[in-house]
Amino acid sequence: MNEYWIVKERSTGRVIAHCGDINDAIMLVSFDPNNRSYSRNRVLLDQVIDVTSTTDKQLPGQQGLPAGEVGQLKPFQEKLAEGQGEPVYV
Repeated sequence: MNEYWIVKERSTGRVIAHCGDINDAIMLVSFDPNNRSYSRNRVLLDQVIDVTSTTDKQLPGQQGLPAGEVGQLKPFQEKLAEGQGEPVYV
């Protein structure tokens, strides 16, 4: 169970702060005791379910992907001869 304290304005109900300690909530209320109040909020944690995995944690290569072709980059590997390219001015 987790509990924390909520400091609110009395007239509007606007939340000023959520405090983990009651002393902090009391301090915030003491700044303006006529217009502020604090209340405790408890959160009940739900059940925790542990799940164990027996599968391999590494991804096998190319699983579910089509087989690639080795020569796909051949057209892009051709180079221009020295001095044949045009300069690019930015």
